[in-house]
Amino acid sequence: MIDSKLAMGWMHTARFFTTAAQLNQLPPINVPEIAFVGRSNAGKSTAINTLTQQKQLAFASKKPGRTQHINLFALGKQGVTDAILADLPGYGYAAVSREDKQRWQRVMLNYLMERESLTAVVLLCDPRLGLTELDEALLEAIRPRVEAGLKFLIVLTKADKLTRAEQAKILSITKLNAGGGEVRLFSALKKQGVDDVAQLLWHWCHPEGLPQATPVAEATPANNAPAQNQP
Repeated sequence: MIDSKLAMGWMHTARFFTTAAQLNQLPPINVPEIAFVGRSNAGKSTAINTLTQQKQLAFASKKPGRTQHINLFALGKQGVTDAILADLPGYGYAAVSREDKQRWQRVMLNYLMERESLTAVVLLCDPRLGLTELDEALLEAIRPRVEAGLKFLIVLTKADKLTRAEQAKILSITKLNAGGGEVRLFSALKKQGVDDVAQLLWHWCHPEGLPQATPVAEATPANNAPAQNQP
């Protein structure tokens, strides 16, 4: 495994790349792309900010479920992008209209099934709730791509809210339901699992063990405005 400090240093290079309300608005990418998905309130934005050691890289709305865009963040040192993080809207929150839910379910499904550069999916889950029907539906949707080589990781956030015995139990249960995917306990507060997840993501983006120095143009000034997270 790569040294955890190197992996965390790589994650710290994350910077805003572009944002899109529809799949066809996303630019083509020729480096690995890792999508972060999960129910609203699962701690997705907090996990991204903790992994990248940046307080406000991923926007956490005060009204969960209101984020309406796919936000891309570039990773790579010395001006070279060697991977992309994709922050997808949270799903399952009741305050969002049914029409908005259905629209974003279509957008997310199309993204997960059609995005050519998608290399891995990170599903964030509150371990106190376990995998919900929506989480299981998402895993089922990506199953054909997983069988074709897509990697996925279930991150059990807010692990600090569980006892050690509870952590061991939910970890075991989730592994049984993960269908071959990786599972990690994670706590932004206690920094549990942070290094481990960073190392795993680095290896997924650098399967040969060395950085892929394939230049990718940074977002143009027109696209480099703050991410539009409000509906």
